[in-house]
Parts: sequence; C-alpha cells; structure tokens
Amino acid sequence: MPFVLPALGLGVTAGVGPAIGIPVGLIALLFDVRGVRRFWIAGHKWRWQMTAIYVSVMALVTYLVVEDFIQIFK
Repeated sequence: MPFVLPALGLGVTAGVGPAIGIPVGLIALLFDVRGVRRFWIAGHKWRWQMTAIYVSVMALVTYLVVEDFIQIFK
C-alpha cells in the first residue's frame, strides 16, 4: 500500500508518516541502546566495532526522528 495510494493520487496517507515514524524510531533507539549494553556486559571481543555500527545507526535514526518532529510542528 505505501506505493499504491500515492500513485493513485489519494491523499489518505498524507501526514501519517511522522505519526508512525516517531514511535518506531524511538523504539529502535531503545533497542539499539540495549544491544550495545549486551555487547559490553558480555565482554564481547567485537564490542568496539559493534558500538561504532550501533552509534552510526542511532545517528541516522535520530536524524529521521528529528525530521518527523519538524514535519509535525511545521
């Protein structure tokens, strides 16, 4: 459905993106933090590399959440 309704020109989904994106993004950030903690608690040998990957993903998700908030309050 994400590509069918806009292709038909229906404005049904207008403004729904941020309402879905913000909660999903915040939950994703929560699970990212939990994932990093698990690597560090376990003393995994790749914890620094995984932390770098997690931080990169968290930065991208944070950017998307901020963009959703901007879109809501615009």
